[in-house]
Amino acid sequence: MRIACFFIAVFFGNHALVAQQPVRLITLDPGHFHAALVQKSMYPQVDSVVYVYAKKGDDLQMHLDKINAYNASTLSPTHWKETVYTGDDYLAKMLSEKKGNVVVLAGNNQLKTDYILQSVQAGFHVFSDKPMVINEKGFEQLKKAFAIAEKKKLLLYDIMTERYEITTILQRELSMQTSVFGKLQNGTEAEPAVTKESVHHFYKYVSGAVITRPAWFLDVEQEGEGIVDVTTHLVDLVQWECFPGQVIDYKNDIQLSSARSWGTLISKDRFTELTKLNTIPDYLKKYLDAQNNIQVLSNGEINYIIKGVHAKISVIWNYKAPEGTGDTHYSIMRGTKSNLIIRQGAEQLYKPSLYIEPVIASKEYEAELQKVIDKIAKEYPGIRLQKNEKGWEVLIPEQFKEGHESHFARVTEKYLGYLANHSMPAWEVPNMLAKYYTTTQAQKMASKK
Repeated sequence: MRIACFFIAVFFGNHALVAQQPVRLITLDPGHFHAALVQKSMYPQVDSVVYVYAKKGDDLQMHLDKINAYNASTLSPTHWKETVYTGDDYLAKMLSEKKGNVVVLAGNNQLKTDYILQSVQAGFHVFSDKPMVINEKGFEQLKKAFAIAEKKKLLLYDIMTERYEITTILQRELSMQTSVFGKLQNGTEAEPAVTKESVHHFYKYVSGAVITRPAWFLDVEQEGEGIVDVTTHLVDLVQWECFPGQVIDYKNDIQLSSARSWGTLISKDRFTELTKLNTIPDYLKKYLDAQNNIQVLSNGEINYIIKGVHAKISVIWNYKAPEGTGDTHYSIMRGTKSNLIIRQGAEQLYKPSLYIEPVIASKEYEAELQKVIDKIAKEYPGIRLQKNEKGWEVLIPEQFKEGHESHFARVTEKYLGYLANHSMPAWEVPNMLAKYYTTTQAQKMASKK
């Protein structure tokens, strides 16, 4: 059994003794494959026994099947031991038994915010998949949860995997180099200073197999509308890249300009292909059209101003990606000296690629850019430039190109480091609140239309 510890200081007189407390995970009501991806790797800080509390059913079984597959892998096998409780009182049982100290959440988003609140009230740390909230009411609950967590010295944190994509890391790093990027422009609503767009797919492969979606994934009352779901990552990246290390005050620093949502149609045949169910459940029938297509409000767009900077984010869900492609991401940061652009289209073979396009090209600019790349290459050896007609592409060695699934290990390691230090950077909590304020207010604005 692997056990490592975070530390609790206990004071006796003038002496501080350090008591060790093992990190033990609890997986609560797993309904999304992200819950399993947290356990695709082992961590020396974490006990190999994981306590699972959920109702018996397909969601739970799919989760356990993935853990078993990771344990049986021939490449990097894990050795998790799942201790499962399946009574209808699973939440009350978890809260009372207290067999672990970190609750991992990834599942039905309609229930998640209440799970978060009850977990911190009971004294658990919480490591939650996005989104933590899907509407304005949930945002008020989240504020309460963070206040309780602060009082009880607990760490409540969401899983922001996209911070660990190498092109995003380098885009952020280059934006802080004033000699090549200049200053982030303020932009306008017509031409935002920052634009982030992502395209996702209902039918997709995870860990080498087609993922089976639970039927409730298509119910926006349970999963959340697209404007509050995947957009969470994009709003987070705007804050993380444009204002590194800065606190965002949602009451004063954010103004929404416009927001809209629209649907994706899922036919009855596609519903069965996705869910492996032959019958559409009653809770989805309110979304059916005359041809029995399910209208899923999965797409969204937000235009807003953050600390004086115009930003635009959008997410689109298609049913299935064309052969050889997958989810894609586009991002541009407009500086006074250059634009930093991530593209992931056919020209890039659907792999994210980073470009630097100067406002005014010159030999002096190119020399300064090379100095910056040489400095970055000390941390990321092999990074280099390739000139093109608009500027340069940043060529990145393969060892830095981790996929989405590997990013779960990176963000989990970050969270475990916060646990070991008993704290997070001062900007993390206010910026999580700012992020969910943005998405839930956008959902409210879009729903009025």
